[in-house]
Amino acid sequence: MQGDRQRALIIAETAAFIGLIAIGSWISIPFLPVPLTLQTMFVLLAAMVMKRYAVIPATLFILFGALNLPVFHNGTSGIGVLLGPTGGYLIGFIPAAFFAGLAYEKRSLAWNIAGICAAEAFIYTIGAGWLAFSTGMSLLQATVIGVLPFLPGDAVKAYAAHAIAKRVPSRDMIQPGDEINGGENMP
Repeated sequence: MQGDRQRALIIAETAAFIGLIAIGSWISIPFLPVPLTLQTMFVLLAAMVMKRYAVIPATLFILFGALNLPVFHNGTSGIGVLLGPTGGYLIGFIPAAFFAGLAYEKRSLAWNIAGICAAEAFIYTIGAGWLAFSTGMSLLQATVIGVLPFLPGDAVKAYAAHAIAKRVPSRDMIQPGDEINGGENMP
């Protein structure tokens, strides 16, 4: 029975985080060539809550967008977005969620911070690399345009995600029979 509960929790969290990442894509400040959105905050939050399983909503988010569901920034979708200048940043969500999730499995602030930094590094490295390749600019130009302006905002979003995650009960704190759903026990 415990395995079914764990699976149900992963499915529910996956659906919730796909929705949150999609909502975060609509909260957008136009920058050229890459907009500033709240997507990365929700990818990091997924990693903090779901641990290694955060790779599931990150991957499905990319898949849904590639299948023309309007989940990317400002309701865009399709393979064209992934092949455009912002595609690398979106693809970077997958390894970012996985490695930050692994780091959050450790109960150490140092590991958590390292995981956040690694996640951001994956997003920036893949994003700036693809930005340079897709636009023909140099890697230095892509870094100056597609990384440096976003560092302060991403630091604030990472801190916000960490603060929110501290308020979410961890999986190992929830036991079968715990009261949930307004005080009703799960069968």
